[in-house]
Formats: sequence, C-alpha cells, structure tokens
Amino acid sequence: MNMPINSLIQKYDYLKSPLNYTGGKYKLLSQIIPLFPSSFDTFIDLFTGGCNVAININANNIVANDINPKIIELYNYFKNRKLEKIENEIESIIKKYNLSNSSFYGYEYYNTNSKLGLSNYNKEKYLRLREEYNKNPNPIMFYTLIIYAFNNQIRFNKKGEFNLPVNKRDFTQNMRKNLKLFVQRIQKKNISFVAKDFNDIDIPNNSFVYVDPPYLATIASYNENRGWTEEHEYKLLKYLDKLDNRGIKFALSNVLENKGVKNNILLKWCQSDKYRVHCIDNSYSNCSYQTKNRDKDSTEEVLITNYKPSINVLTSL
Repeated sequence: MNMPINSLIQKYDYLKSPLNYTGGKYKLLSQIIPLFPSSFDTFIDLFTGGCNVAININANNIVANDINPKIIELYNYFKNRKLEKIENEIESIIKKYNLSNSSFYGYEYYNTNSKLGLSNYNKEKYLRLREEYNKNPNPIMFYTLIIYAFNNQIRFNKKGEFNLPVNKRDFTQNMRKNLKLFVQRIQKKNISFVAKDFNDIDIPNNSFVYVDPPYLATIASYNENRGWTEEHEYKLLKYLDKLDNRGIKFALSNVLENKGVKNNILLKWCQSDKYRVHCIDNSYSNCSYQTKNRDKDSTEEVLITNYKPSINVLTSL
C-alpha cells in the first residue's frame, strides 16, 4: 500500500543555509533527499538559491548554479576565506555603522526587548548601510545587509538595488551558528559555485540534476518583474526532456496548484508516462490534480522525477 513520504522516512539533521531564501527547501529536505537516486558522480543544483539542497548532498562533484551573480559571489567569498576572517569582517561592518549586536550586549543595552525588537534602533543605520552597498556592492556588505534585512531575505528592485526594509532582529547566535557550519561544510566539499543560465550548464554523464526553479503558479520576490514567465517554463521543460533523452536522472521541485491557480503547462507535461509526480508537502493526503473539492487556499508541492525512487511513496499520477 502506498503511504505519504513523511510517514516512511527517517529524520536527519540537515544543515541549514545562512540565507533565508524565498522558496528555500530546508524544511522539506527530509522528504526530498530520500527520493534522490542512491548513487551518482556529479550533483548539479540548477537553481541553487539558498543552497540548502546542495550542501546536504554527498557526491564526488557538486555544482551549485544560480542566475543571480551576487548570490554566487557571496558563496565563493565564503568558500575562499577563513571563517575567522569572515566573522571579523562582519563585526567590523556592524561596528562601523553602529548597528545593534544583541548577542554581545543584550536587548536592554538598546532600550528594548525581544518582543519589540531592534528595528527602531537599527533603521537609519541600516538604511545608510543599504545605500552605501547599492553604490559600491561587495559580498560581505551584502551578507551583513541580509542579517539586518526584513526576515533575513533577499530582494532587488528593477535597478538591481537591494531594497528590503530593516528587520526586528540582528546577528543572532543561531545565525552565527548557521554561518559557521555552512562555511565549514562548503570548504570541505568539492563544490563549485557558478552563475549561468541553466541552458549553459555542462551536464556530464552519470550526473543527477536537481531543479528548483521559480514557480509559475506563485508570486514571490524571485518571480517579480516577469522574472519567470510561461516562456521560461516551456524552455525549462524542453531542457528536462533533453536530459531524459540522454539518460540523465533529474528531480524537479514545483507546485501543480497554488491557491486555486493551476500550472497547466506543468500539469500537461508531467502526464507523460516517463515522469512520476510525488507528493511532498505533508499537509496533503493526496496531491493528485484530479482530486475534487480541495482547499482553495492550498499549495500542492511536488517532486517530479524521470526515474522510480527506491522507496515506496504516494504519487499523484
């Protein structure tokens, strides 16, 4: 009998990225990774984003690609510098702009508490840092901005300027820990960070390709300003068909439907006998697009593969 994946898999302690990237897969890793093939030589994360998947994979070679060069520049910065130097540079920026440092001084030092947060204290200082970064960007200023940005997220406007408002929190002990573990991990792994269009990534034989693109059926900061259109969707699905024809295994994260909006392009494509659609979001008892009377506010997170996983899971097709 088929069962939902979350009732079958063992829970592992996966490493969390220091970037709170929109659409990040950290909370779904225990459902996604067990569906990956058991062995492959090269792992390619085609839309790496926060890099939560790539840093939790064991492979001889790992390629983490993202079209945003600022993200890739930051990862390469982390990979090629000693942790102590990175931490010192962040502390220097915090001190230079007189931003809060509650890990050392506590909230009372800034006449506030954890409930009220630090946004009032940091707002003007953060805006000055943001303005100077947008004039002369560099990776360590970029990460410091992320620390103090709303929800630690990343967003750029049409001019390519970082434009998120200030956060209530600062460089917490948890963020420090995530950064330390992340830097240590990528420096141990044979991982390459590249910023290319997905079509330009070389896919060697015996590769496994993980694909987590912007979702056509959703609206998010990475999908603003027509960042991902139907044209992009068709282009990606054609690309995946080519991988399948080469015998390259892939897994595609996506949503079939989001709050009543269906991705009809993806729905039609994944009906092929070649592809399997696996229910990922554990809030659903059945993620089939044919199911009637679904919650109109639901989101159907799926993983689409061109191979049969080694574990028995609930599929929608």
